[in-house]
Amino acid sequence: MLKIRKVVAREVLDSRGFPTVEAEVTLDHPKHAGELVVGRAMVPSGASTGEGEALELRDGDKKRYLGKGVLNAVANIREKIAPAITGREFSLQSHLDDALREIDGTPNKTKLGANAILGVSMAFSRAQALAQGETSYRLLSSTFGSTGVTLPVPLMNIVNGGKHADNGLAIQEFMIVPAGFDKFSEALRAGVEVFHRLKKILSEKKLSTGVGDEGGFAPVFDDEHPHEQALLSIMQAIRDAGYKPGTDIFLALDCAASEFTDGKGGYMFEGTRRTSEDMINVYSGWVDQFPIVSIEDGLSEHDWEGWASLTQKLGSRIQLVGDDLFVTNPKFLKRGIESKVANAILIKLNQIGTVTETLETMKMAAQAGYNAVVSHRSGETEDSFIADLAVATDCGQIKTGSASRTDRIAKYNQLLRIEEQLGSNSRFSGMRLYERFRR
Repeated sequence: MLKIRKVVAREVLDSRGFPTVEAEVTLDHPKHAGELVVGRAMVPSGASTGEGEALELRDGDKKRYLGKGVLNAVANIREKIAPAITGREFSLQSHLDDALREIDGTPNKTKLGANAILGVSMAFSRAQALAQGETSYRLLSSTFGSTGVTLPVPLMNIVNGGKHADNGLAIQEFMIVPAGFDKFSEALRAGVEVFHRLKKILSEKKLSTGVGDEGGFAPVFDDEHPHEQALLSIMQAIRDAGYKPGTDIFLALDCAASEFTDGKGGYMFEGTRRTSEDMINVYSGWVDQFPIVSIEDGLSEHDWEGWASLTQKLGSRIQLVGDDLFVTNPKFLKRGIESKVANAILIKLNQIGTVTETLETMKMAAQAGYNAVVSHRSGETEDSFIADLAVATDCGQIKTGSASRTDRIAKYNQLLRIEEQLGSNSRFSGMRLYERFRR
């Protein structure tokens, strides 16, 4: 049993320079009387968000941080959560998370804010690991019931568009997937080399090499079909870096299609109104032309009929990931499983609001044969909790941005440390994740 001695919260800044919540949970050391352990966690924030996400509580005071302050969420930790859990003993993460949900008492964490609840949930997880002399990924793996030795394939966002960049690209993320390697560190190195090669290519074309929210480049392609130009540029970068597209390195897309709907059941794409079937045909053509292994949010979160058609057409060929569609919520995932929609889910802790609920959603996905991709948010911090989560659950995939910006690199560096700690026990998921799909 772990007794909570103190809960602290503060307003800090995320990678976009906006406030977010940091929480600290202090526990009695279970083996050394009088000693204390402290777990700390920072909560990320998304720009492109699904409507079903748990509530991120913002102050709305336009005189402070343009209304994006989180003093109310911090106050909820100090004045409502801390008094309710300080002095109490919790033997399991789920017991603490159940208590947090009970204090809030709403389905979508609208009373306290998911950012307040998640900060405490993650901080307790970290403190619990320290108290037991364990790493976070080993503690989480014992909770999840996995081996906790699988290093994930990085889906590296090297060209930003959509809400993550102001460059006219509708597709939000163009990613490289270095899956054809034996070790995570080798895959990461390959991805970094392609990133730097792409910078050289863009520079030679007199295109911007400034980066977007997630560290990828945000060029403006002056072309009738800018999305194909982005894909072709990435293919060239892979080859110029000495790797083989479709053998060493693959491609993935996060379309975030909910962001370019026309409000009338269609989509505005490259200056033309498109139906769901039109977008499916665009993606199908790209899959024929390029070594794409994964498409995320290819259609709107409300376009369930379109999603069914997309899954029927491409679901046996590539990974189809639901993000806005599922928002890490078992209720929406259950509907997807029953409707045979998508075949993978994106996992974002702050979409659901506690560590326990995140793990429960991942278990549901695994039992249904759905892949899971642990993900960052566009507004990130130096917190690397998701790196431990990806390894702990053996999910095999992580999205945590490009090969730049410390808020993204922090996760990759943590994965390198974990690979070193695991030594010969470590596994790299590689192409095994995608072998179920017939190209």
